[in-house]
Amino acid sequence: MDDYLYPSPDLNQLGAFETAPYPNWLFYTVYQSLVTANYTALYDQDTVQYLPVLAQNWTVSANGTVYTFNLRPNVEFSDGNPFNSYQVWAWVWGEYYLSGNSSNWIESYTLFNVSSVEFGPATIALLNSSGLINPNSQALALMSNSTWPIYVNGPNQIIFRLAYPFQWFLGTLVDYIGLIPDTQWVLDHGGFGTVAAYNSNFASNPIPGTGPYVVTSVSVNSYVTFTQNRKYWGDNLTAAQIAADEYLDPGHVKNVVIYTKSSDVARYTDLSTGAAPIAVILSQDWNLVLANPNKYGYVTLPPWTGADFAFSLNTQLYPTNITAVRQAIVHAINYSGIYSEVFYGLIHPWVGPEYPEWKQFYDLGNHTPYQYNLTLAQQDLTSAGINASNLPALLFRVPIDCTYCINSAQLVQGDLAQIGLTVNIEILSAAQIMTPFAGTYSYMVNHSASAGNIGVADYLWITPIAQTPADLWEFLVSNESIGLNYAIYYNPVVQTCADDLLTSSNATLLNNVCTAAQAQIYNDAPYAWVGTLGSWTPGGSIVYDKSIISGFLTDPLWGSGSTLPEFNTVTFVGS
Repeated sequence: MDDYLYPSPDLNQLGAFETAPYPNWLFYTVYQSLVTANYTALYDQDTVQYLPVLAQNWTVSANGTVYTFNLRPNVEFSDGNPFNSYQVWAWVWGEYYLSGNSSNWIESYTLFNVSSVEFGPATIALLNSSGLINPNSQALALMSNSTWPIYVNGPNQIIFRLAYPFQWFLGTLVDYIGLIPDTQWVLDHGGFGTVAAYNSNFASNPIPGTGPYVVTSVSVNSYVTFTQNRKYWGDNLTAAQIAADEYLDPGHVKNVVIYTKSSDVARYTDLSTGAAPIAVILSQDWNLVLANPNKYGYVTLPPWTGADFAFSLNTQLYPTNITAVRQAIVHAINYSGIYSEVFYGLIHPWVGPEYPEWKQFYDLGNHTPYQYNLTLAQQDLTSAGINASNLPALLFRVPIDCTYCINSAQLVQGDLAQIGLTVNIEILSAAQIMTPFAGTYSYMVNHSASAGNIGVADYLWITPIAQTPADLWEFLVSNESIGLNYAIYYNPVVQTCADDLLTSSNATLLNNVCTAAQAQIYNDAPYAWVGTLGSWTPGGSIVYDKSIISGFLTDPLWGSGSTLPEFNTVTFVGS
């Protein structure tokens, strides 16, 4: 398979608290989670169902705060170490330590009261001396300490006690910190490292997992090879068991090689010659894919996808800190032009921040997606007494490795010129783009001057980090966001919805506060919501040779975990 990105910053799973690596080629193929989401229900039925993976089952307390996971017995990591509750416990708290003891270390969700937790160098030293296979009494006492919000009850049971009931908690375990590597192997190979510099040994020597494949070789920024895991616990699953959760499939080929090829032409050449029967093809060669429908198939997404595209408008930097200017911008953009010229029509209108999968919270108040209306855009400025000719040029920052971002920015530049707004496009590296967002909300406010006026919200595309309706509210419009509130936006009405989605199960309350928040966001226009993607990547998709490949599953988080198929699920024509 050919991808267009090498996992950033590397293959090291210790970056999970930072939602890294991305794209994670080891997601579900090497590392498995306690639970996952039902692929068929998500894609075909617009329904979220959580399914067991490494957790055999679970129970939830009557008050909705205590989740008890009974772990699947007799599971081993690929190196032979047993999977148990002690491994899970050490992994989760190790990530907490690497995050700097942040209360929102699990995908930015503040779900746990960590006031009693003291996990640091002394704890790690204890785990090193004890081990996680048959821990000594001192380590067992620590891991069984129920004053901590995550604790064990024997080797096959782990308990998560939330600070408040969050009915979608399982959705936070689908990816990133929810993926469980062999923590004993981490301890045996130098440990977690420190908050300032976590252990880099695993960048090219990935930690073993429980999944159907193991990494056999790594060529940094070039390729990674995988071989079927001879110790995979799911090798003897029945066809019915795999059909119930297709992500458990042991795989249909012995070896897999994923190449990073930044050239779209090179990827298409590999696809067309059979060198790579699966490849990500973007806008440069997309017409060639569309011209060969008998040869190529490609991944399409339903209208309720969580893969979304938007432009962020910096609410802290003049002149986009003026609401009327932002309103004028969202009304001056020709969305139809972007749909056809950048996305080839494979996109659906969207009213953010919620994504349509969560239909009970999507577009409360039934707002019309922003429309191209130059008269209204001019009125927005005139009503506020703003003369566009007196405003400074707007800086639109786009990453150099994102063709669809550059193409979109050029279209917006032309659109805004029609109402007298000058836009200067600045093309930077991805690292430069992300620097102002590399921290808390207060950090982003303090660095807002270097963020530009307009950006592409998440320069890849917006996708949920967890399978919950709170996700994009927490990331895009909350002051609890860690690095993803690209508009650097805060409003107390909106924050109430973001907070209550985490802490309340009262449907009437949530409907009321989030309806008010939706209207506030719509009028404040911190983002120009463009659309939900109809293809796997903006301006392209995962493409496969139909004479070789018959089907596969993709990331249940709509691309937040991986840009490629989950290759253990790839099936072949005639097999």
